[in-house]
Amino acid sequence: MICGVDEAGRGPIAGPVVAAAVILDPEQPIEGLNDSKKLSAKKRERLSEEIKAKALYWSIAQSDVDEIDQLNILWASMLAMKRAVEALPEAPTEVLVDGNRVPDLVVPARAVVGGDASEPTIAAASILAKVERDRQMLEWHQTYPQYEFDRHKAYGTARHLELLKLYGPCVIHRRSFRPVREALNACD
Repeated sequence: MICGVDEAGRGPIAGPVVAAAVILDPEQPIEGLNDSKKLSAKKRERLSEEIKAKALYWSIAQSDVDEIDQLNILWASMLAMKRAVEALPEAPTEVLVDGNRVPDLVVPARAVVGGDASEPTIAAASILAKVERDRQMLEWHQTYPQYEFDRHKAYGTARHLELLKLYGPCVIHRRSFRPVREALNACD
C-alpha cells in the first residue's frame, strides 16, 4: 500500500495546481511509466487511462488560483497533494512524494528527489496530474481563446506573456505571480 504523489502546475502563471495520488497494483504492472514531462501527450493520455484501470486506488485533487495567491504556490501544492492522499478510499501505509518536501499527512511520508523518474508510483501520479491539468487548460482555452492556453498550458512562454500584456489577466491568472502583477499594474 505504497502511495506515490506528485503535482503538475507549479510553474505556470495561470490555472490550478493539480496533484494525484496513486497506489499501484503489483499484480498488474504498467509498462512505460516515467516522469510525465519525458512522455509525449499521446503516451501520457494512454498511460493515464491504463493507470486508472489498473491501479488499486487513485485520486486527483487541486488548489485553485485563489488558494495559490493566498498561500503561495509551494503551500498550495502541498495542500493539493494532501487532498489527493486524503481522497484515496483506503489509507496507504507510506507515501512517497516527488521533490524535497512532504505535505502534512497522518500517514508516514518521505520525499524522493527525482521520484517521478525513479519510483513507478510517483511516475503514475505525475502522469495523472499532468493529464488532468492539461485537460483543464484545454477547457479554459474554450472560454479564453485569446490566451492560447491550448498551446502553452499557461506557462510563462514569450507568447503567453505577449498575450497577457495585450489582453490583461483573466480570472484564472495567478495574481501573486510577477508577470501577472506587472500586467495588472499596466492596466491601472
